[in-house]
Amino acid sequence: MSIQWTFIAGYLYIEIVLVIIMISPIFSPRKWYRFFHSRLFSIFRERTAMYFYGLLGILSLFLIDSIREMRKYSIPSEPGHNQLASEMKGNVKLFRSQRNFYITGFAIFLSFVIRRLVTMIIIQYELQLKAEAIIKKAEDTVNFAKTAVIKQNIQDDTQNYNEIKSKLDETENLLENQKVRIKELEEEATTWRLKYEEAINNSQGQGDN
Repeated sequence: MSIQWTFIAGYLYIEIVLVIIMISPIFSPRKWYRFFHSRLFSIFRERTAMYFYGLLGILSLFLIDSIREMRKYSIPSEPGHNQLASEMKGNVKLFRSQRNFYITGFAIFLSFVIRRLVTMIIIQYELQLKAEAIIKKAEDTVNFAKTAVIKQNIQDDTQNYNEIKSKLDETENLLENQKVRIKELEEEATTWRLKYEEAINNSQGQGDN
């Protein structure tokens, strides 16, 4: 295998390892998000699109070259005394071109897969943050509503207590007034009784005379 195809095969193996790590639950979306927004990754983040499409262009060139080699060695050789040797040599080159085609094709495919995984991880973490914020806001709203209801109940109870106390004070005052009125009536009745007895005694004294 030549140097360029060795490099592409190594790149494919690195992509496979990255995909396995990214889909495994080893690291949480939060850690991936922090890594993608870290200073180390920020060096490449500004030019990520340029690197991606540049590498994709290089891989596409190798893919086209492998397709050309496949078509070239798929043509059967002309009959001759060296037909077997040339046929075996052509089959070996055809096998290599097919191998290079699959390596390059999978490398391009996994490049799109990794890019999509990165986007989905970032979106997942951002949605998780939004969900946590919504849940926290809902909990704060529920707690505020509970506090408002409790305060309203306390105010209602206080108002009811004040109304009952006011009515009780009015009743007590009315009772005191009635007691005073009864005492006055008793005193007035006593006065009229004494006057009545005095009048009776006076009338009896005049009858004896």
